[in-house]
Amino acid sequence: MSWGTELWDQFDNLEKHTQWGIDILEKYLIFVKERTEIELSYAKPLRNLSKKYQPKKNSKEEEEYRYTACKAFLSTLNEMNDYAGQHEVVSENLTSQILAGLARYVQELKQERKSHFHDGRKAQQHIETCWKQLESSKRRFERDCKEADRAQQYFEKMDADINVTKADVEKARQQAQVRHQMAEDSKADYSSILQKFNHEQREYYHTHIPNIFQKIQEMEERRIVRLGESMKTYAEVDRQVIPIIGKCLDGIVKAAECIDEKTDSQLVIEAYKSGFEPPGDIEFEDYTQPMKRTVSENSLSNSRGEGKAELKFGGKPKGKLWPFIKKNKPPPPPPASASPSAVPNGPQSPKQQKEPLSHRFNEFMTSKPKIHCFRSLKRGLSLKLGAAPEDFSNLPPEQRRKKLQQKVDELNKEIQKEMDQREAITKMKDVYLKNPQMGDPASLDHKLTEVIQNIDKLRLEAQKFEAWLAEVEGRLPARGEQRRQSGLYDAQPAPAVNNCAQARERYTEARRSGGERCWATDFDDEFDDEEPLPAIGTCKALYTFDGQNEGTISVVEGETLYVIEEDKGDGWTRIRRNEDEEGYVPTSYVEVYLDKNAKGAKTYI
Repeated sequence: MSWGTELWDQFDNLEKHTQWGIDILEKYLIFVKERTEIELSYAKPLRNLSKKYQPKKNSKEEEEYRYTACKAFLSTLNEMNDYAGQHEVVSENLTSQILAGLARYVQELKQERKSHFHDGRKAQQHIETCWKQLESSKRRFERDCKEADRAQQYFEKMDADINVTKADVEKARQQAQVRHQMAEDSKADYSSILQKFNHEQREYYHTHIPNIFQKIQEMEERRIVRLGESMKTYAEVDRQVIPIIGKCLDGIVKAAECIDEKTDSQLVIEAYKSGFEPPGDIEFEDYTQPMKRTVSENSLSNSRGEGKAELKFGGKPKGKLWPFIKKNKPPPPPPASASPSAVPNGPQSPKQQKEPLSHRFNEFMTSKPKIHCFRSLKRGLSLKLGAAPEDFSNLPPEQRRKKLQQKVDELNKEIQKEMDQREAITKMKDVYLKNPQMGDPASLDHKLTEVIQNIDKLRLEAQKFEAWLAEVEGRLPARGEQRRQSGLYDAQPAPAVNNCAQARERYTEARRSGGERCWATDFDDEFDDEEPLPAIGTCKALYTFDGQNEGTISVVEGETLYVIEEDKGDGWTRIRRNEDEEGYVPTSYVEVYLDKNAKGAKTYI
């Protein structure tokens, strides 16, 4: 099957067909290009969508993402971001693997097609020129033959006429001979040109055109194969990202399976638990008997009295005490010091005129709990002014405990940071004392004193918050506890809040005992190590260092040693030669290569 033999006379149709093939290739090229643009335009909104719903740092939204459902949603956003990235990968791979190569191939194909059809037209023009030469020689031969026949007839006519002179006859005979010779020459020329044309025609139809058409056929078949390969690559690009997209979807499913409603419910309890006890039963008040009524601490009448006391300090009531009213905090624990009139079995206050029960109930619904001590009064005033108290006393006990524990942890971190700075300054000062040429030790005294003062301030601050934390957890007597020595509460049971706090005391004791052990290490020798430190990298000595002073080690230029402690800003690096030889060398004397897998190692030279 060859176009040269089967389609020898279809030059124009082949030209149209090959042009159509290139148009198809260009159309597919445009299709792939538009697909890449669609992938990019789809990936960008996906990324923006994922970014839009990401929680903002240091905001309330970030705190909400501790719930398992919110964590699953955050995982979904991250997976969608990766999912969008796979669409970008598809676009990049289509561009690099199809578009770039296919665009160059289309240009090369156009040049090759142009060259082949140029050769074909050149062969056509050559055969047409040969055909014109053949036609010209044929017409000339035909004309010469006719002229020779007319000259021969004229000569015979003159020769038969007796009236014509012999000279005229001879002239006609010579003219006839000349014409016959011209006819013979034209015949020979026509025969030669005919043979040449036949040869050129055979070459044209059996050699030149088949070769040209064969090259065009091969070119067209390569175009078809290239188009098929591009389509396969197109599918493979999508197939390559399917496993990753599947992993993204699996990640979303896994995150959804990690949602635990019980854990979220527990987190809600931890977030909003106040630590207060619910109000007790309301005792029956018998107005038919002229007897002294005993009122429980959690009764409505007691709440009414507390609400009136509140009105004296805070003005108009802003909330209701009814425990089931929405957005109302539970009632506070018993006051640290109460008036004798509020204490059961205590001396009675002056007898007041009785009011109808409906009036007492309405007054109860519009009252607020009493501010039980001066600290509570300060807290109420600070809340009115918009500033939260330092000890978080405006919060319920459980929430206050969490805030205080968080503050203690933050202070401990700051103390550890200052202690590290003190250690570095102390080392640098020791180095300056042993090597005065490196610096003046007295220049560090001011900085060291400032750091020590900061540590003392932070420790005092931490002790203050720890005292408040211990008070909340029931580990220290509450403020005003000394004022309860009058025996007014001896007959009453201990408040329920302290009983609730005892369950947390064991856990807090264990955690704080670990913190106390950390504080005890501050007084240990900071330079003594019970066991050798692990190597975190290697170093190469750039210069020779004598190491004559205590704590230093001598090195020779070009020597390789182990790094066991990197420079902490004091200009010295701790190295080891073997198990028994280790010490400090100036950091500028060595070139350090830290191990990336070592704990705390940094990647720098």
